[in-house]
Amino acid sequence: MWPLSTPEFPKHLLKLTNEKSLLQNTFERAKTLGDEVYVLTEASHSDHVAQQLTGLDADHIIIEPGRRGTAHCILMALDVISRTHDDGEAVAFIHADHHIRDYDGFRKSFQAANEVSINNHEITLIGIEPTYPSTGFGYIERDGDIDGFREVYKVESFKEKPDFETAKKYIQSGKYLWNCGYFVGSVGTFVDTMKSDAPELLHTFETLQNLDLDSSDYRDYYLSLDNQVIDIALIEKTKHLAVVSANFDWMDVGSFKDLHDVIDLDEQGNYFQGDVEYIDAENVYVRNEETKPIAIIGLDNIVVVNTSDGLLVARKDVAPKVGEIAKKIQAR
Repeated sequence: MWPLSTPEFPKHLLKLTNEKSLLQNTFERAKTLGDEVYVLTEASHSDHVAQQLTGLDADHIIIEPGRRGTAHCILMALDVISRTHDDGEAVAFIHADHHIRDYDGFRKSFQAANEVSINNHEITLIGIEPTYPSTGFGYIERDGDIDGFREVYKVESFKEKPDFETAKKYIQSGKYLWNCGYFVGSVGTFVDTMKSDAPELLHTFETLQNLDLDSSDYRDYYLSLDNQVIDIALIEKTKHLAVVSANFDWMDVGSFKDLHDVIDLDEQGNYFQGDVEYIDAENVYVRNEETKPIAIIGLDNIVVVNTSDGLLVARKDVAPKVGEIAKKIQAR
């Protein structure tokens, strides 16, 4: 999402789909799931998080000293939560940069995941029914209903991001869900799963629990950890998983094409923000955050984004490649 999204101010802090940031929208959704919401953020973004979520108590903002991957940040969250909550209470991990409109369906799907996880003592995932053969998402292979629950299945296997032909086969089989990275399980369930399938993670968790949260020892130990992804470090290792087929709309806003598909447009399929003049424009996304005006004439299927960090002009259908060129610019 460059030049809107930068390492200092990433996309979950941006107002992209409405007058709230993706983080603020996610926080509102999360509040429908339970009485307490924690936000886990890397240290360099913690001030921004506190500024955007003024209604959240400071002790509910968990600050990761440095980025050490989803496996270790989830362990840190479980550690913090376990110090003030019962180990049998389910915790839902959700991403801050997803776009979801159906809050009621979101709540019902996570309620189902909560019930399954508590009843079966298993980490439970939320999967999305695929609508097209995406090569950008991982897939969950489901196998067999779980008795007593509707649209809840055993997890057979995980598939990495496939090529197009393989993705088509997944869709045609009807056995696969997109893996959107949502997990539900109690601290006790995560601990027992680590005992059987990821003893190294369990050792890390137990070490964290024996340190003072506010101490330099805690910070130093955390920063000594390597970078691990929870899917590989734990989730894909265990055979004791369930998955709920989501009952809500969902999009991972990963490119300007994705964003253009979910925002309000004019009759010609255009989106304009800022000082923009245009003639004969169709199917364009134009956002100007600078004082100098942008003028476009006769454009179709184009993204134009102008900020103090740079100017992007791209065909909308190749917008997912923006990340590649952003890395080149940021490396200079």
